[in-house]
Amino acid sequence: MRYLVIALPLLLAACATPGTDSGNVSITTATNGQQFGDASCVVTTRSGSWNIITPATLPLGRSDGDLRIVCQKPGYRTSELILPPYSSASGSSVGFGAGGGSGNVGMGVGFSFPLSGGAGYYPSPIVVNMNPL
Repeated sequence: MRYLVIALPLLLAACATPGTDSGNVSITTATNGQQFGDASCVVTTRSGSWNIITPATLPLGRSDGDLRIVCQKPGYRTSELILPPYSSASGSSVGFGAGGGSGNVGMGVGFSFPLSGGAGYYPSPIVVNMNPL
């Protein structure tokens, strides 16, 4: 029990450490799993709009609402992709519990809460699938 008390703060600190993310978003285009370039795309967030030619990398930083990407290329249908931001700690949680009992009888109480680092990031890399006409 003494070792658990010593190790618990270290384990919780490791779980609560946020992942690092550069905020750079790589965008490519593909059809049938084969990547190709030279598609003209408009990337939009609440912060602004960028015109790119794929493949490209944008330094978007922290998320600011949904990420919208609209790509066009001659011979392909226009493709639109809307992605919500995600938190680098999304899905993580820390659980605390206490239990007691003797022999084969036991009982326990526990709870958990999600860890959130505030603003999230956009996923990267992003592949926009485009279908030929």
